[in-house]
This record gives sequence, C-alpha cells and structure tokens, in this order.
Amino acid sequence: MSHKDMKDMDHSKMNHENMDCCDNDHKDMKNCDMEHDDQEHMDHDMGDMHHDMSNMEHNHEGHMNHDMSHMGHMDHNMDMGSMNHDHGHMMMNHGGHMMDMGDLKKKFWISLILTIPIILMSPMMGMKLPFQLTFSGSDFIVLILGSILFFYCSTPFFNGAKGEMKNKKPEMMSLITLGISVAYIYSIYAVIANDILHVTPMVNDFFWELSTLIVIMLLGHWIEMNSVMNAGSAINKLSKLLPDNAHLITDNQTKDVSTSELSVGDSILIQAGEKIPADGTIYDGSTAVNESLVTGESRSVNKKASDKVIGGSVNGDGTIKVKISGTGNSGYLSKVMNMVQEAQSAKSKTENLANQVASYLFYAALLVAIIAFVAWSFIKGVSFSIPVTVTVLIIACPHALGLAVPLIVSRTTSIAATNGLLIRNKNSLEKINDIKYALMDKTGTLTEGKFQVNGYDRLDNSYSKDDILQIAASVEQNSNHPLATGIMETAKQKALSLSEVNNDNQITGYGMRGTVNNHEFLVVSAAYLDANNIDYDASVSKQYLEKGNSLSYVVENNNVIGFVAEGDSIKSGSKAMIQYLQSQGITPVMLTGDNESAANKVASLLGITEVKAKLLPEDKQKNVINYQKDGKVMFIGDGINDAPSLTQSDMGIAIGSGTDVAVDSADVVLVNSNPLDVVNLVKLAKKAHTKMIQNLWWGAGYNIVALPLAAGILSFAGIMLDPMVGAIIMSLSTVIVALNALTLKIK
Repeated sequence: MSHKDMKDMDHSKMNHENMDCCDNDHKDMKNCDMEHDDQEHMDHDMGDMHHDMSNMEHNHEGHMNHDMSHMGHMDHNMDMGSMNHDHGHMMMNHGGHMMDMGDLKKKFWISLILTIPIILMSPMMGMKLPFQLTFSGSDFIVLILGSILFFYCSTPFFNGAKGEMKNKKPEMMSLITLGISVAYIYSIYAVIANDILHVTPMVNDFFWELSTLIVIMLLGHWIEMNSVMNAGSAINKLSKLLPDNAHLITDNQTKDVSTSELSVGDSILIQAGEKIPADGTIYDGSTAVNESLVTGESRSVNKKASDKVIGGSVNGDGTIKVKISGTGNSGYLSKVMNMVQEAQSAKSKTENLANQVASYLFYAALLVAIIAFVAWSFIKGVSFSIPVTVTVLIIACPHALGLAVPLIVSRTTSIAATNGLLIRNKNSLEKINDIKYALMDKTGTLTEGKFQVNGYDRLDNSYSKDDILQIAASVEQNSNHPLATGIMETAKQKALSLSEVNNDNQITGYGMRGTVNNHEFLVVSAAYLDANNIDYDASVSKQYLEKGNSLSYVVENNNVIGFVAEGDSIKSGSKAMIQYLQSQGITPVMLTGDNESAANKVASLLGITEVKAKLLPEDKQKNVINYQKDGKVMFIGDGINDAPSLTQSDMGIAIGSGTDVAVDSADVVLVNSNPLDVVNLVKLAKKAHTKMIQNLWWGAGYNIVALPLAAGILSFAGIMLDPMVGAIIMSLSTVIVALNALTLKIK
C-alpha cells in the first residue's frame, strides 16, 4: 500500500481544502457537514486506510444530541422523530399525532377490562354464546361501556386520523377510525331501534366487534412500540460500559463523584485497571488502553499525553490524568446510541407503501360500501343495505396492515443491534434484493490495516539504509496511521533515535511532509512522484511491489533518496464475505488508493476479479456513480475519505464506528469491524424484506376477497360475508402478522 492509500489519521496540521465529504455541491451527502475545526484531527487524507480508533475525534456534536445522564449514570432521552423515549415513556408518530407508550398501555388495559363485560352481555352478530348473560337494561350497560371505549380508548386513532385528514392524505389511522366509527354509530342505532322503538325484526349491534377491534388494535400498537423499545434497549447496554464513579481532581485533590456529575473541562484521575468514565485527552501519564468493548478493536492502544481516550474503554497498567472533552450528549457512547434512534425515526419506503395501501383501501372501502348500499337499498331496502355497508367498512379496518411493516422493522433493528449492526437508514435495507455490486476499499476493510516493515533501502548514496528509516519515522512520528505505526515500531526495534520534526503537515491524498534537521523531507506514494514528474528507479522496489507490499518513498529536494516497504495481512473473515456475496449474485469490486501490485495480490487471494487501484477519494466516488448506471451499489469502507462513496452508494456500510463522518455517511455501521458481519447484514436484510412482503399480504391481502364478498357479490350463490366472520379474519390476520415478525432471525 502507498501513502495515497491513507485515510483518517489524527494530526493537528491537516489541510482540509480538498475534503470531498464537505463538498456542498454534492446533493446526496448525508450529514457530512463536519466543521473544519473537527477535521483538524484527521491525518493522511487518503483513499484506503484502517480506522485507528485510538485517536478519534469525539467532540463532533453537530449530529449527536443525546443526553444520557439518567441511564444509570446517563440520561437516555430518545428523540426518534417518530418515537421519543423519555423517562419510561415512548412516543410514536401516527398521522402527525404522538402516541405515548404509557397512555397507550393505560387505554389498552381499560379497554380490555371494559371489553370483558361487553363480550358477556353482547351477542356476536345476534348469535348468543353459551357464556353470555343478558337481562333487562343490559343493552344500555353495553352502550355505556362501548361509549367509553369509543370516546376515550380510541382517541389515539382519532388524533392520528385528524392529522392525516389535515394533510389531505387519509391512510392507516383514517381507515381504522372509519371502521370503528361506523361500528359505534350503527350500534347506537341498534340500541335505539331495539330498546326504545322496539322495531322488529331486531337489529344486530356491533358492540362485540367494536370492543374487540379496539382492544386488538391497541394491543397491536403496544406490541409495535414495545418492539421498538426493545431494539433500543439492546444498544442501551452500551451505557453500562461506563463506571458508576470517577476520581474528580479539584485543587490538586481527588474525590469520588458520580459519573453523571462530570462536565466537559473537568480533570479526572484514572488508575490502573479502571474503566474510563468519559471521553477526554490525557494531560499527564501514559498507559495502554483496551478499547475492544467500545470499538471492537482487540489490541491495546498505547496512550500518552495529548492522546484521546474513549469513555467505556479500560485503562491498562498506567495511571493517567484526563481532561474531559465529551460526556452526556457529546460522548462517544451517546453517538452510538443516537445512531439507533436515527434509524428508528427514518420512515422506510415499505412503511410508506403500507400507508399507501391503507390509503387505497380507505377509498376502496368507501367506494364498495357506497355501491353496496345503493345496490342493496334498491334490491332489498335500507334495513338490509345498512348492515351490509357496515360489514364492508369494518372488514376494511387495517390494524394488521398497520403493524405489518413496523413490527418487522423493529424486530430487524433489535436483532441487528444485538449483533453489532447499527442500522442508521432503514430505507437502504429494502434495496438489498436489487444490489448488483459490492464496492469496497482494501486497507482496514479487507485487510487488518496493521503494517509491518518488510524492507527498506536507500536510493541516494549520501544516506545509509538506517538513515532512510530514521528520516521516515521522524516525519511520521506524530501520526497514528497504520503505515506510520509500522515505520515507528521498526525504528523503535532498531533503537533509532528520532529527530524533532517541524512544520509537519499532510499532502492531501499522497502523504506527509516535515522538516527534520533543517531539511524538508516528504514521505509519499508513487502516485505523488508521478503526479509531480519526480524521477525514481522503480526497478529497485519492484521485488517488494510484486509481493504485495505498500511503498512509501522518502524525497528531498525532488530527489528520491529511499523507500520503506510494508505489508498488511488479510482479515480472517474477508474471503468468506467475498464468497458469500458472489453466491448471492453480487459482484465484489476492490477500490483502493494502493498500488496495483499490492491491490492485485490481495484481490487474487480473496477471489476478487475487478480491481481499481491508485484511486483518490473522489475517484472512488466516481466509480460508485459509474457502477450505479448498471445496477444498485453497496459500498463498504472504513474511513473519513470513504464518506463520499458511502453517501453516494445505495447501501453504505462503514467498517468501524469511531469516525463521525464515516458514521454519518453510512447507512449501516459494523461495530466490530468484522467483514463477516456484512454476511449477517445481507442475510438479515433479505429475510426482513421477505417478511415485510408476507406481512403486507397478511395485513391487507384478505381484503381483495373479503370486501367483494361482504358487499354481496356472490349473494346469488347464497354467499354473504357477515361482520362476525370479518372480525374473526381481522383478528387472525393481526396474530399472524405479529407471529411472523417474531420468527425473523439472521440464520
């Protein structure tokens, strides 16, 4: 790999002018409005790099507003757009009206209690059941109980329908309101006709159907909201990574305080073996930090003064003092939790399709009901046509349809969260069956991004071999890029003394420059040499390139004085991921900033036949656009400079969850940075899509047959669908939809 392949390092003197992720002309960019002050912690702005979690910038607050001080030690106020979880309550948006979880549960239990006596005293479509009890005045008791159900327990549906009508888009809640309103009004008419006017024959009321429908619908929405809350609770476990107490430093003294009392700017002492209570910067001491529980990185990361630490990670054997930079709504864990909340608030296209189906059903039910009323009024009179019309409208009530997709989405989000898949954009999952290409970067995505020096040499006799390594290490000493880390480790092993570097800064897309011993040196890729017409003897380094190494050239005064060759190792799950994608008819394509030899070597080992090498970040994005002309594209990347490609693609998957820009640009984030998680994601998305379609059919498909039958289209053959059968069908469809959602699994 060349320095052109580098992506998101932590360095304070980075040039931001060429950052594609801040290109305001790119209309499809998702939340990539990162301030340049936040970007100054990125180094080696290159095309293909492993994301080093140890120097992440966690103070990017623009997209994360999540106060967690009441979740154990964090305040978990979930603002999900369509769902808000605050102090044990959950809000869900239906038709522009916010449903409260606590209020919904209360209404459900009240409706259930009221429904029991209604079932006991009200016959089901005139058919008395063995357990039913009727007496003088029982009809009026049923009327009172039914009125409470209608006017109090049904308010969530009325409010939702009001919002839909205000928007001139009758959908789910309008259809529900239509069904229960017709049932209630007709039941009042039945009570008046039977108990006051004493008409004959008796008119059958719909209180039995009304009460059971309201209970089932409230229960259904409760299940839906509870499923969404469970999805959130899987991520809420992240909050437990923080310790309950912290050692606060005040006036050179330490005292133990609750973690929730910490504020940005506070100084804390973290002793050996303790969990780090908040994001911050070390200002005294050094240690090694285990960040695996937070970032998925298994190795310990060395930390010294000026390095950043992540709340929730575990301190090693050193004692450090940290200045807090992020806690509560600005902490890393808050950002991870916020991703799930954003996922819940994003309304998927399939959900919109369900509402569209409900809208069609609303108009279809009205049309069929009107036709049936007119036709049967003419044939058999109004007394016969009204029950038929009411049956049509009750059967059309879509509570099962309303749960069809949300239950699947909630279940999907929950399963994904517990498997390290953070779904930010549910819309992308619906495209899974149309994905034709999987474009992916190399370093940090397919490979470990942990480089070791396999060789180095001089190309100028004025310097020795070790001089070349010493100069390269000196220029790179403030960098934590994987290539730089490899160079530094080798220099340390050889006990080379590093010189002070001044004026060090990034050469965007190519490498680094710095002044060492009053001489300016560049450590760059071959692409930089080619772009600037700098001659060098490529044959000297050819043997390293043929073995798949990445080369960094050391340049002084436009003269190449030497090079360092480094090799990377392939991640254990990469080949299995490639094979699975190919088995699903998805063509893998490697896009990398590395040299062609290194790229082709990795590609051949993994079985990838399409490779694009020596790419800058903007080149990757152009490739995504080109492939999209032939089909839907999935992009898998891991760094800041993959942001344009992650955004451009139909499904953007970020390997590693620490960089704000990568996270904000991706549709799905793989917390554990494991390529095999892509396999789980594809499996889950495909199964979820199938379940959605099944539930849509169970939720609304029966209306294709039921509505015409209820209207009496086969009456000439003696077939009429009465409200009792319609109510049973609706109840069964709701149960089937819920059970179908619960059977969703990855494997």
